[in-house]
Amino acid sequence: MTELCLTGPAIKGLAMKERQRLAATQLSIFWRSSLGAVNRRVITAWALQLSTLVVIGLLALPAQAESVRELASFAGVRDNQLVGYGLVVGLDSTGDQTTQAPFTSQSLTNMLSQLGVTVPAGTNLQLRNVAAVMVTANLPPFSRPGQRLDIVVSSIANARSLRGGTLLMTPLKGADGDTYAIAQGNMLVGGAGAQAGGSSVQINQQASGRIPNGALVEKEVPLNLGGNGGMLELQLNDSDFGTVQRMVTAINNEFGQSVAYARNGRVIALDGPTDDNARVNFMARVENVQVTPTEAPALVVLNSRTGSVVMNSAVTLREAAVAHGSLSIMIDTQFGVSQPNPFGEGETVVVPDADIDIEQQEAYLQIVEGAQLNEVVNALNALGATPQDLMSILEALKASGSLRAELEVI
Repeated sequence: MTELCLTGPAIKGLAMKERQRLAATQLSIFWRSSLGAVNRRVITAWALQLSTLVVIGLLALPAQAESVRELASFAGVRDNQLVGYGLVVGLDSTGDQTTQAPFTSQSLTNMLSQLGVTVPAGTNLQLRNVAAVMVTANLPPFSRPGQRLDIVVSSIANARSLRGGTLLMTPLKGADGDTYAIAQGNMLVGGAGAQAGGSSVQINQQASGRIPNGALVEKEVPLNLGGNGGMLELQLNDSDFGTVQRMVTAINNEFGQSVAYARNGRVIALDGPTDDNARVNFMARVENVQVTPTEAPALVVLNSRTGSVVMNSAVTLREAAVAHGSLSIMIDTQFGVSQPNPFGEGETVVVPDADIDIEQQEAYLQIVEGAQLNEVVNALNALGATPQDLMSILEALKASGSLRAELEVI
């Protein structure tokens, strides 16, 4: 039991491995001993020393590191967006109303003509089971012909539901106008609805749906990595000179030589091998390098539509005095009837009687201050303001120089 009587200064003087060994020994002794055999005073000393070890261990933990693949991506390795126009058939009388969406019947007429069916000119097609749709998909990098893609199908006219429909063959084109995939398949719609007697009920959205593996890649996007003598570019998701500097240092330390060079606050040039197999191994090794990014700048995000207020841990609040009160204006209108005399020549009219009441709550100056996020939150909560009022208070604190953060309104 002599190890349990070590003092705090003695514990701090030990190396980290010795601290861990001591903590393990103390835990083992504690659990193997009965409560009756251990003195209350010794238990107290053991608990204090163990808490000291826990605090020292937490303070010694390194900052959170992230892999390069979470912070950056290689230039050119990205998705490409595809879009196409098509028709969904087989709907249960929930398709487009062709009188309001004439392009649906025109599209069907053109499709039938390509299949050898001629529709007489001037025919008024009443289509209840067909809907015009837009089809979208993302073409991943390095996709080859024959691979499958998930697609999203969305109605563009007045179809009530696409549930149970089948998408006919639809070319999906890129920004250059070339066709990169062909989509076709049965719709998967998560929503449901019913109506009868003028009443209706609906669950989720029925005007759009998905087709898993509904598109077949027909053409690949050319991508030549390292075509300029093996030179690669690594692009950070967020521009930050400090993170770029740390990433360049970490990559060079990983390879033991200078293979990474910073071009600006977002782009890093990599001197990779010219051989394809070696270049892929080089890129995989770069993506797994661990980097500790610099702390993000202090930022407060205000959502004016929902009233949400979000702030990061770097936000601080210098001492300031704030008075917050709300002004309420209530207008109540009562309508009365002015009835003339029975034998008079007047008319019966409705007379509005408006009652306006203004109420203002008392507000007192309150001191707000905080150097950490929890202190800032507690100081703002002490004002008792609603999220909408809090936005105005934060703007005023920013203007006064008390709020040490940037405001971003979305």
